[in-house]
Amino acid sequence: MSFVREKGVFAMTGPKTAVEWLASVAPDPEACRWEWERNPLGVALLPAGSAWDVLILPGELGYATLDVLSRVLDQQGPVLVDFGDARMGFFVPPGTAARWLGTGIRTAGAGTWIVVPYPGRSSPGGVRWLVPPDGSGLLTDPALLELAMHEAAVGLATGNGGQGPGG
Repeated sequence: MSFVREKGVFAMTGPKTAVEWLASVAPDPEACRWEWERNPLGVALLPAGSAWDVLILPGELGYATLDVLSRVLDQQGPVLVDFGDARMGFFVPPGTAARWLGTGIRTAGAGTWIVVPYPGRSSPGGVRWLVPPDGSGLLTDPALLELAMHEAAVGLATGNGGQGPGG
């Protein structure tokens, strides 16, 4: 699997559907699809660290960061939100979690598993996609994510939402 960086995001090469892309990291992709179809919540447990890592932000900072990213990127990597919007997970290139230094930010990388909903299906009150994967393997550039987090944090601290100091 190879990655190409373009306009602040990383993408895997080769076309796949979102389901194929996500299931490809499962030890048994067919069992993953089966779980998605039969689990009443429409979720599966997938390992992080091979096709992507996840940076998990507190909800308020996550929404403000997503707002900043949406103003500077045409396309974003996948973003999950958990029960009650308490935390948001931004999909970033593998290896990012091992190198990440940041207060209050959780990481999911090699050796960790995350709950992933079926793309395109919502599960009421559960984990859901804010930015669903498109199957291309598009991931958020961690350096750009960090800059967006800083701008969002300044905006929150000054009462400006995710607008940053210039608003």
